[in-house]
Amino acid sequence: MAALRRLRQCHSTGIAISRVHTSSRASAQLHYKVLVVGGGSGGISMSARMKRMMGAENVAVVEPSEMHYYQPIWTLVGAGAKTLTSSGRSTASVMPSGVKWVKSKVQEINPDTNTVRTDDGNEISYEYLIVALGLQIHFEKIKGLPEGFEHPKIGSNYSVQTVEKTWKALQDFKEGNAVFTFPNTPVKCAGAPQKIMYLADAYLRKTGKREKANVIYNTSLPVLFGIKKYADSLWDIVKQRDLQVNLRQNLIEVRADKQEAVFENLDKPGETKVLEYEMLHVTPPMGPNLVIKGSLLADEAGWLDVSKDNLQHKRYPNVFGIGDCTNLPTVRTAAAVAAQTAILNRTISKVIKNEKPDKIYDGYTSCPLVTSYNTVILAEFDYNGQPLETFPFNQAKERRLMYYMKADVMPHLYWHGLLRGLWGGPGPYRKLLHLGMK
Repeated sequence: MAALRRLRQCHSTGIAISRVHTSSRASAQLHYKVLVVGGGSGGISMSARMKRMMGAENVAVVEPSEMHYYQPIWTLVGAGAKTLTSSGRSTASVMPSGVKWVKSKVQEINPDTNTVRTDDGNEISYEYLIVALGLQIHFEKIKGLPEGFEHPKIGSNYSVQTVEKTWKALQDFKEGNAVFTFPNTPVKCAGAPQKIMYLADAYLRKTGKREKANVIYNTSLPVLFGIKKYADSLWDIVKQRDLQVNLRQNLIEVRADKQEAVFENLDKPGETKVLEYEMLHVTPPMGPNLVIKGSLLADEAGWLDVSKDNLQHKRYPNVFGIGDCTNLPTVRTAAAVAAQTAILNRTISKVIKNEKPDKIYDGYTSCPLVTSYNTVILAEFDYNGQPLETFPFNQAKERRLMYYMKADVMPHLYWHGLLRGLWGGPGPYRKLLHLGMK
């Protein structure tokens, strides 16, 4: 039950980098030129960049977790194609050497006094603040969860405590409904809820169980995927593989003891439907980080209120944001974080010289849509939902090469490129591969 209680807490999205670093539980008054709150992908990569810009002694990271996870690979962990162990490294091993690691949880941010208070009572002051706190996962907003995870047949690729339960449920499947959900909230990696459906379908075919299975995707969205070019390809796959997609269906309750999931029809509020399941994959509701939501830094919805062009806060010019905690109108992914690190690094380099930020973020994000154990549709697009593809061929087509990229190349880029502040997304390579025309 202790593990399930932890599901109510926010999980960072990333991981961290080098060998020698200093860590601190507390000291009376701490001050840093650059304070990074959050040690996920955005926080660690920006701390590595700030170390190069300002010097390690001037940078601190506030992060309570001892482990850092590469969460994009959890789709493959839930399908048995990768191990959970391979997705994690100690935070100590990814923290940039010499940077101060404050092993505490952020309790409060006060941008008027340029201070952050931690849960162990420390107050840390800063000249510049980078907010990288990720978002909050809310299993508890679905009646019957998280306690339902104590039962078999149910899992979620969105938590370290439940991702292996997905694989167990898939292995134990005999016959009946395999149900996959997408909540009525913003989520991180909007493709992940359906990726596990395609993998489950492939696994059931491989093990000779597919004829006894109904594979069902119930999504709150009015579309299968937000970008038409890729959605068209996905609909083709859905039809070819006899997958059942139900739009505008929101999971509101799990009766794990009876293996029942209750969905509300969002087009007819109050109308519900009960589905029996032999396997259930839950994508939990998500929302703003609660520390940000309760601070002066939040917009009306509770997200960090930053400029979509340069990631500088709209009201506090010495505060910056990156990743899932922000209100940037793009899909929340590790690929988006990578592109944002390059923009934010440039923005801060200008601000500290009292110059105007001159590099504009185009909203680049990427979602490798895993469609089987050896194929991926690599969706890349911008703020406007326009494809922004790196390779000079049609990425809406399923390709083995793209699966290799997802499973093996991207994790390497993450650990050895992004977290070290050396990878800022594929922008320069896109231009090269398209002969300068994109």
